[in-house]
Amino acid sequence: MSGAGAPSLVGALGERAAQGLRVAVIAGSWHDEVMSGLIDGAERALAATGAEHALFRVAGAFELPLAAQAALAPVEQGGGGFDAAVCLGVIIRGGTPHFEYVAGSVTDGLTRVQLDAGKPVGFGVLTTDTEQQALDRAGLPGSPESKGQEAVEAALHSALTVRRICAGPGAAG
Repeated sequence: MSGAGAPSLVGALGERAAQGLRVAVIAGSWHDEVMSGLIDGAERALAATGAEHALFRVAGAFELPLAAQAALAPVEQGGGGFDAAVCLGVIIRGGTPHFEYVAGSVTDGLTRVQLDAGKPVGFGVLTTDTEQQALDRAGLPGSPESKGQEAVEAALHSALTVRRICAGPGAAG
């Protein structure tokens, strides 16, 4: 299983560790059941760490990079001014090359947004061969993994680490 060995960062971050951080949760609209699990897992993790958050819905995974870019842009530039974005979506392989194009574009786009903004993007985009694999990763009752939670944990961990790095020497910890 791909989640084997994953760290539990919410516990490592500590309760209320992300208080004061503003996080945009951006979620696609395809595959309602899977998306509900991803969003619930993300919101539970955010609540546990004290981060302020807002949920935004987009049509599908392909639209995630633009919404993340808008969320992370400074308010002075017309953006949301969020400290981090958590992007959630589902791309299930079909019988056409659509899967490869969309998965590659979304991954590349979110990576570019993260680097251009200098702010973390939690990657909670499921790329699976079957709907059952997506359900297994959605954080639903009985699911062995919660990729929504994991995406939040990764984004918050990165945001706090970048904040310490930018604070300069003596801020490490």
